[in-house]
Amino acid sequence: MARTWDAGSYDKVGGPMTAMALAVVDRLELRGDEVVVDAGCGTGRVTEHLLERVPRGRVIAVDANPAMVDKARAVLGDRAEVRQADLTELELDDPADAILSTATFHWVLDHDRLFRQLLGVLRPGGQLVAQCGGAGNIVGLLRATEEVVGRDEWSGFFEGWSRPMRYAGAEETAELLEAAGFTDVRCWLQPHAITPDEPLEYLGSIPLGAHLDRLPAERRQAFVEEVAALLPDPVTVDYVRLNIDARRPA
Repeated sequence: MARTWDAGSYDKVGGPMTAMALAVVDRLELRGDEVVVDAGCGTGRVTEHLLERVPRGRVIAVDANPAMVDKARAVLGDRAEVRQADLTELELDDPADAILSTATFHWVLDHDRLFRQLLGVLRPGGQLVAQCGGAGNIVGLLRATEEVVGRDEWSGFFEGWSRPMRYAGAEETAELLEAAGFTDVRCWLQPHAITPDEPLEYLGSIPLGAHLDRLPAERRQAFVEEVAALLPDPVTVDYVRLNIDARRPA
């Protein structure tokens, strides 16, 4: 089951995610007239920066979550085409010149299918530039979370449940991309710890959201507070990002 998202809260506290994403946007090699897919556009904040890179082109912003899609449509208006779609099933009428994706691929468990589908929507020579959670991502936060999950008052909510994220390594990702048909593949891990301005809302809205889906609404704040109490002061989220550059063969 896909996790739910509070698009308003994400838009409010998601500044650190946007900041990480801007460096990824800068890696795109663009003239300014291309068709670019923002794969996992969220609330459209990163898409706005992408639009600046293609003033004579077109952006197709895609997200699987309906709340995110609604927010992105409100933010972007008619400047971009916003679609609700599962990336593993994405289809386009005409191929794209490039695909950008930030903070999304770790929510897709089947990377083999994902990469094959993305290859299929790129034109020959088209580029894929992405960043997501990678091996070692938020390991300290997850350790604290598992300690809280194991407490008697919380454990019953998580019986038979596993976290719906995949934090892949650089080497295994490169192998999957090449198996899917990509060339010029480069993958690398990048530590990027952040200290959010509003730590409790940030934790609940972004890294702990899938856990909170398991809890009654009235218990969620207490869960976040118990996890935060086990983290450094000030609260730090120990991100490790998996970066991907690749191309469809010309």
